[in-house]
This record gives sequence, C-alpha cells and structure tokens, in this order.
Amino acid sequence: MFNVCPGCGEYSEGKEVKIGDPSVAVCSECNFSQLFLALPLFVVTGASGSGKTMAALELARVDQRFVVLDQDILWNDAMSTPGNGFRLFRNTWLRMAKNIHQSGKSVVLFGSVLPEQYESCPERRYFRDVHYLTLTCEPVKLEARLTARPSWRNSGTPAVLQQMVEFNNWLSKNAAETTPPMAVLDTSACSIAETVDGIRKWLDSCHEN
Repeated sequence: MFNVCPGCGEYSEGKEVKIGDPSVAVCSECNFSQLFLALPLFVVTGASGSGKTMAALELARVDQRFVVLDQDILWNDAMSTPGNGFRLFRNTWLRMAKNIHQSGKSVVLFGSVLPEQYESCPERRYFRDVHYLTLTCEPVKLEARLTARPSWRNSGTPAVLQQMVEFNNWLSKNAAETTPPMAVLDTSACSIAETVDGIRKWLDSCHEN
C-alpha cells in the first residue's frame, strides 16, 4: 500500500513526487515526505506472435538482475477499456512495478502497449525513466506463428491475423516516432535464445545511457 501515507494514513495518488537523490513523495494532507526508490522500468511490447511470452519465460530464468513479468497475469474483463487506452490496467501495472522496485530490482514488463498509454498515467511519476523495446516480425512469419498456436487461443482467425499484422507493421514503421521512442528488435529469424540475447543487450545499453 505504497500510496498510503505513513504520516497520516491517508490514501492518495496525488502526492507531489520529486525524483532525485533521494526521491520523495510528499503527502498533500500532512506534508510527510516518504522516501522511495525511483528505478527505471523496462517495457517490452510487440504484436501477438512476435515472441514476447517465450522470451519473458526465458529471460526470467537466465537473468536474475530484474523482476520479469507478463502483463496478462493481471488481465480481466473489467480492464478492457480500449476507449481510454486501458488506463486502469496500465496504471495498475505501474503501481505494481513501483512497489516491486522498493526491493531494489527493476521490473521488465512484457505485453502489448504503446508508450503513451503508460506515459499519461499518474503512477508514471514514480519512475526515473521508462525504456521501451518493441519486438517485430515479418508478416508472413507472424501469421505462421499465430496459426500454429492451439485452437483454444483463437489466434489464427482472419480477424486476429489482420489485427496483429497491422499492429506489427505500425510498430515497425513508427517506433522511432513515439514519445519516448521505442527500440526495435526483429525476431523473424531469431531463436528464443537469440531473442533473449537481444533483449539483454538492450537492457545493458539502457543502463549505460
């Protein structure tokens, strides 16, 4: 319950957040200054079939520097609000990541998203930086991966294939124009191990910068 003030016990998302050394969140009710760790958050996005899920499972196994999570573990029908960019879902994940960061490890969050959907959330203020990487894939390869999935996932229907190919193509063309821009990793010819290696190199480059 990081949003509950230790000073007065009030709950608020409207604290004044000051990123610095140290970082503090100031209660609007009693002015209590709560110290917190403002670690960077790493977001890996991409269309279905681009390799996110398998890469997340393998990255969690081989790299314990981070807490690796898939956004789908918190998904439910109440979160399905495309009209506002899934704002409750996005803000809930940022709140989760903010609390996990207090243990001293950054979160690498996998799931389809656009940077603007996180950047506009109240909880975004608690992160020193948010870095974005999109996985992309050649359309023919993407379709092959989706149609090879079990039937219960309904990934191979014409509507889903069209939607995912269009989203994948949009990400490929516009990654450099989002705010902030997204790095791109083409997984068309990559094994899972090669995809994870590319993600780890991206994570290292973010730390260097």
